[in-house]
Amino acid sequence: MDTVQISVTVNGRQTGPHTIPASLAMIDFLHEYLGLTGTKFGCGVGVCHACVVIVDEPDGTSRAMRTCINGAADFSGKRVRTVEWHAKQDRLSDVQQAFVDHFAFQCGYCTSGYVNAATCLLEDLARNPVSRTAVEERIETSLGDHLCRCTGYVRYYEAVRDLILADPQLTKR
Repeated sequence: MDTVQISVTVNGRQTGPHTIPASLAMIDFLHEYLGLTGTKFGCGVGVCHACVVIVDEPDGTSRAMRTCINGAADFSGKRVRTVEWHAKQDRLSDVQQAFVDHFAFQCGYCTSGYVNAATCLLEDLARNPVSRTAVEERIETSLGDHLCRCTGYVRYYEAVRDLILADPQLTKR
């Protein structure tokens, strides 16, 4: 079996080097090597987006990246945030709290992917606000690929829309 060495920063903590199978998926690395099980394995083919984590780029931007179809080696040297990163000192993040307040999830399986994608959207809007009329389109662009079998998406979208519209720095007139 071919192996590779990776080092990655996850949730602010440098980890590695780890010698892993070259074909190991990132989701399996998170679960098996780091014990971080909040990222969920859904479809296994990159369609449902339940496995999305946040990758922080050197330029200060962030992006959502699927972990079931991307190998752990693809993340070597990167800064990654998983759903475990969001809550601080027993307080949910604003995104997580909005999802709770809107009863956005039922089984919760897709929630970690939604939390990470919505966080990326809010971080992007903090740098590049959009007009209030463009908010729905941006939400659809950011969350539209995520699959949820329980709630029909409406409550996730409402929660994110309400977060965006409540913060005047995320929109422009």
